Amino acid sequence: MGSFSIWHWLIVLAIVLVVFGTKKLRNIGSDLGGAVKGFKEGMKDDAPKLGESDQKGHTIDAEVKDKQQS
Repeated sequence: MGSFSIWHWLIVLAIVLVVFGTKKLRNIGSDLGGAVKGFKEGMKDDAPKLGESDQKGHTIDAEVKDKQQS
């Protein structure tokens, strides 16, 4: 149950190419790349930066309490 050799991976790659074809694999790769790029752009737009308040000017006030009582 050790790791697979390079020949095992080449056979798997050949089977995948025969089943899906190179055009479909290329389309899958470009679709996946576009999805990752869109996700990264979405995360940049939604992530607030430290030190900036939100656009409505709300302030969050909180108090920290210690769980352990000495």
